[in-house]
Amino acid sequence: MTGDFSFYKEHPKTCEPDDFWGQVKRTVNGKPLPTEQIDMIVHAVCDGLELQAEDWLLDLCCGNGALTARFFARCKGGVGVDFSEFLIEVARKHFTKRTQETFVLDDVVHFIETCPEPERFSKAVCYGSLQYLPREDSMRLLAALRQCFPNIRRLFLGNLPDKRQAHAFFGDRYESGIEDIADSPIGVWWSPDEMRTLAQRLGFTVEIRTMPENFYAARYRFDAVLTPA
Repeated sequence: MTGDFSFYKEHPKTCEPDDFWGQVKRTVNGKPLPTEQIDMIVHAVCDGLELQAEDWLLDLCCGNGALTARFFARCKGGVGVDFSEFLIEVARKHFTKRTQETFVLDDVVHFIETCPEPERFSKAVCYGSLQYLPREDSMRLLAALRQCFPNIRRLFLGNLPDKRQAHAFFGDRYESGIEDIADSPIGVWWSPDEMRTLAQRLGFTVEIRTMPENFYAARYRFDAVLTPA
């Protein structure tokens, strides 16, 4: 993965040990998201994945596992992957509840391309993080998921910045090309049409979803649910 992503490794170390949402920047104006907002995320992901008790889930860019644990509680078990040693240590210490739940330190693209026993996974999620991969890495990630994970029936890509809203979001702070910079504060902005085109080219069908109006990021983000064509 190319770019300067040191912020995402160093920022969590500046937070309090139990500030789990702050560690992964799941905040508004520097304050952790309230419980009702977290519940909305969990509902959206579990509904989009049609997560069932027998599913084995792959969570890509899982961070410290605070959100992952809520998904794992709905299914048989799974694996969370993240490139931050600090966050994976937090996940292992605070959010591993069962032997069938594992947190792995790795770059997500490398993990996907080298994963042992990929056939064990039936669902996958990448929430609030795909935008921090350069476009070419996102393409590699989705291509490898389609080619190497034969039993994944649904893939949830969550909280993607909507390129159609970039100018409105940045206002006077807009700089040409900022929507294509993975290591910028918001990361890479995608339009629903771009996501459809990419996913369909890789062999997925795509459903674009939006969050309820009272979700904190509803105005400028969207979700995409991918299923093998």
